Order: sequence, then C-alpha cells, then structure tokens
Amino acid sequence: MITAIVLIRAATDSIPETAQAIADIEGVAEVYSCAGDVDLVAIVRVAQHEELAQLIPDEINKVDGVLDTDTHIAFRSYSRRDTDAAFDSGVDEG
Repeated sequence: MITAIVLIRAATDSIPETAQAIADIEGVAEVYSCAGDVDLVAIVRVAQHEELAQLIPDEINKVDGVLDTDTHIAFRSYSRRDTDAAFDSGVDEG
C-alpha cells in the first residue's frame, strides 16, 4: 500500500465543501483542515504508483476550490499502532 500526504491550498470561502469533495474521492482515506501554510491535508492510500499519478492531477487538483497541491510519498510509518503490531506475538497475556 502506498501512502501519500497531500498538502492542499484551497479557496478560503469554500474550504469545507472542497474538503468534503476530496474526502469523497476513492483512495482518499482522510482529509484534515488545518492552520498554517496549507488549508487541507489529505491522506491518500493506493495500491500502485500509477493510481497516485492519476488521482492527484486528474481528481484532487480538479476539485472546485483547490488552488495548489504538494504531494509527499511516505516511505515508512512510525505510529504507535504500527510499532505495537510489529511486536504482537498473537498471545493474549490476560
């Protein structure tokens, strides 16, 4: 599974509608509105790079209100959930 973080600048007057339209795109796992240099952050999960190459320019960038995107591909996850799963032996200690 390929995970990408897409930083999105959006038209200020349509951020909620833009965010929902992006969230409705297949392959987009989550969309967050945020403060700072970008307005929205989308987490995209797809099986192949070709899907990502199509999804960003042909779908996300064409959503009304999207002004610009900056895509970052994740190499490895360091979340607590992933770390716990890596060390889970499947034995219940309870």
